[in-house]
Order: sequence, then C-alpha cells, then structure tokens
Amino acid sequence: MRLTTFSDYALRVLLYAASAGDRLVTIEETAGTYRISRAHLMKVVNILTRTGYLRSVRGRAGGFALARPPEEIRLGAVVRATEPDFALAECFGGGSQCVIGGCCRVPQVLNEALRAFIAALDRYTLADVMLAPARFLPAARPFRGRRGPCFQAIEGA
Repeated sequence: MRLTTFSDYALRVLLYAASAGDRLVTIEETAGTYRISRAHLMKVVNILTRTGYLRSVRGRAGGFALARPPEEIRLGAVVRATEPDFALAECFGGGSQCVIGGCCRVPQVLNEALRAFIAALDRYTLADVMLAPARFLPAARPFRGRRGPCFQAIEGA
C-alpha cells in the first residue's frame, strides 16, 4: 500500500505545525522547508482546515496552526480524511473487468490487510511522531538529498 502524495503532504504539514506550537506558520514557510509545491500545499491546508485539524488566520500576519492538541489527532483519521479511496486492486472499484471477481478470495485478504494498516495508524497520534523544530531543515540551507538531520540520526551519521 502506498499513500497518495496528498496524504503524505498532509502528515508533513501537521508535523510542521505541531513543531511550531502556537506560532502561526505560513504555506510559504512550509513549502520552503519541505521543498514542495506551494500550490499543492494550499489544497492540503484547505482540506486540513475544513476537517478541523488546522485553524487558519487570514491576512498579512496570517498563517495556520493546529486546531487541537497533537494528542487528539489520530494518524489513521488523517489518512482516512485525505485518501480518495482505498481500492487496493481493480476489483475494489466499480466496473471491474476481472473474470474471477465473483469467486476470488484475494479481496478478503486485501481487506484484512487494509484494516490492519488503518488500525496500526489509529494507534498513533501526532504527539507520538512529533519532531522538535530543530529537526526541520532550514529553507535557506542547500538541499543535500535525503541526508537531513532526521536521516543522520536514524543512520547514526
């Protein structure tokens, strides 16, 4: 299973907002930190605001912040809110062309795996995976592939 880029960005936005505490962060700042599209982040922030994970403030001094404590934001709920569907195979969607669709047992196994995946995400909150602000690469620092502070800590470099 692979999450969409949208869900990936949603989790990143929430991580960044959580690290900022009560400080409002901007889309520009977040896009620069992660080196991702500002336009795409605008859509992500909009959905996260509409679903109650973020609060936004308009205007020149505006930005966004978490709308609730990180301990109350379940990762599984965020993924369910941001994934368009969980069709793991063609037979999960309408109009399947599979000739064994009526008797195949693979969808049962895939559904079980999907339930386990979501259940694992539901066990964790944003507080469980939060990062300290220092773990985010400053936007002004040159990008050196995937060797930011988080990867160095994991690899022991």
